Amino acid sequence: MLKVALLGAGRIAQVHARHIHDHPDTTLYSVSDIYAEAASTLAEKYAARVLSADEAIADPQVDVVLVATSTDTHAGFSLQAARASKAIFCEKPIDLNIERVKSCVAEIKALGVPFMIGFNRRFDPNHAHLNRALRGGEIGELEHLQICSRDPSPLPDDYLLVSGGMFRDMTIHDFDMARFQLGEEPVSVSAIASALVSPTVKAAGDVDTAVITLQTASGKIAVINNSRRSGYGYDQRIEAHGQKGCLYVHNVPTTTLVKVTEEFGAQAQKPLHFFLERYQEAFSEQWKAFVSALKDNRPVPTNADDGLRALLLAEAAIESFKTQKVVSVNLEG
Repeated sequence: MLKVALLGAGRIAQVHARHIHDHPDTTLYSVSDIYAEAASTLAEKYAARVLSADEAIADPQVDVVLVATSTDTHAGFSLQAARASKAIFCEKPIDLNIERVKSCVAEIKALGVPFMIGFNRRFDPNHAHLNRALRGGEIGELEHLQICSRDPSPLPDDYLLVSGGMFRDMTIHDFDMARFQLGEEPVSVSAIASALVSPTVKAAGDVDTAVITLQTASGKIAVINNSRRSGYGYDQRIEAHGQKGCLYVHNVPTTTLVKVTEEFGAQAQKPLHFFLERYQEAFSEQWKAFVSALKDNRPVPTNADDGLRALLLAEAAIESFKTQKVVSVNLEG
């Protein structure tokens, strides 16, 4: 039984707490949060201890540290846990500063502790099925990938202002998904973007609507469409075009009910509302994959390098947007 110290008691930490509790090989040992009441409430729900982050990381009973705190603390807590020889699961991103991420990744790799970054979408059964189909050659060589990712509505202003911007906060998942499905590293990035949805975003100099194009050395192209607003639910679709045909991943509807009448024609249900509903199974499968890797002494499926490379693509997209030029990237170095 792996004992897990959960750092954080917010929305995403609560998701992780449930999956830690439900897994037969893990137990929620402790909860840490700067808000004592939030930590106590979550810990009481799962009969866990309330510890400070320092106490939890130093506790010899702890096998795994799960970092689900604010972004600006991810790197520090991850390094502290790595130095204490704990296995680490860290929510994305590792940090918003690329040099800080590089330094953190280098030290974690040198210490040799297991470190998994939380790119949960890879573990969604639909996206995983697409990946298996692509690697199995079901449409021959992949040529063109389309990724659509739109939030139902803008997030609260207090979150948007500290998120690091759309490319680092939102598109970073799509950068990882592009790498996952392409099977090759992008070598160039171009981005156009606007602030069309949120006045707060515009005033802060950020964007909320974007199209990003990635290209690999072999010429494969991935196009990412992003928006902070859809108005109809969490829009999550992928199209993969190859030499023999096309593969699709459609939105997951609230129900599969379709109403057909003479007056209105066919009416389907809207997509699930947001990421907690859409990717519920993905979060569960992600935790299972992490625990399985630890138990079998195998490499974790998404590691520190994956976190670094997705952030490098985000930085390249920001540069491309600002300069209106195609930016070259080297993710292998």
